[in-house]
Amino acid sequence: MQDPRSPSLRLRRLATELRRARLAAGYSSTSVARELKWSSPKVTKMETSESKRIKPDDLDNLMDLYGIIDPEKRACMQALAKDARVRGWWSKYKDVFRNESLPDFEAEASVLRAYESQVIPGLLQTPAYAAAIFKGGRYANPQEIVRRTEARMGRRGILTRFNPVHLRTVIDESACQRLIGGPDVLAGQLKHLLHMAQMPHIDVQILPLSQGAHSGLTAPFTILDFPNPLDSSIVCVETLSDALYLEEHDDVELYAATFGDVQASAISAAETAEYITKQIHVLETTR
Repeated sequence: MQDPRSPSLRLRRLATELRRARLAAGYSSTSVARELKWSSPKVTKMETSESKRIKPDDLDNLMDLYGIIDPEKRACMQALAKDARVRGWWSKYKDVFRNESLPDFEAEASVLRAYESQVIPGLLQTPAYAAAIFKGGRYANPQEIVRRTEARMGRRGILTRFNPVHLRTVIDESACQRLIGGPDVLAGQLKHLLHMAQMPHIDVQILPLSQGAHSGLTAPFTILDFPNPLDSSIVCVETLSDALYLEEHDDVELYAATFGDVQASAISAAETAEYITKQIHVLETTR
């Protein structure tokens, strides 16, 4: 059963959009309250998900003040406010907010638990490796590849900031063997992975191919845990065109159990470091 006090994904996203719009318009919470003749706490609560319901007129007033004139975005933000108590997938809003949601939620999280079966996780990728992934997909435009690579590199800041996110990741062995970008690029990627795995807030484990069948034989996923106990964990399952966000208690528990299973099937952090070191040596001596 879901916690009725926990803000839904829609409410969290609306709060983020309101905060971003206010800052872009150059207002402080106090100046917004003064302009709209509200109390300062009212504005703050809207931006921290403490307000469980935002009235349509109040939202219209905020959007007018912030200069949000695009009809589609205004309608979408009103839909977020209307459905704020509803929990479920985020896909309904992808046409407006695109793929901005995951970086926003990653930045707010305190712990990320990620399972990756095909490639090195995005937060641990090098620019050359990420660009090679995009080149191997359907992104033929060089400018688009550069833009996507820069965006992915920007996400890595949550691992090096003050009070960084704690990343726990299990990576299938095949990701360390797939020659994305060629031997040189993969060797550089594995060196970076080994370096990051030595940081105290980053745990990396390899799931060996010799393990055979395991509970993670499904799509890669990330579980995001948040510092505020009222912000329940969410699961992100990325697809080719979008990402699915799951927040129902039973769904989150299922993925949490699956992550625990793949962790148990993986080799230890120390063994992982030895494995990555050997893979780097193989790549450098067989070129």
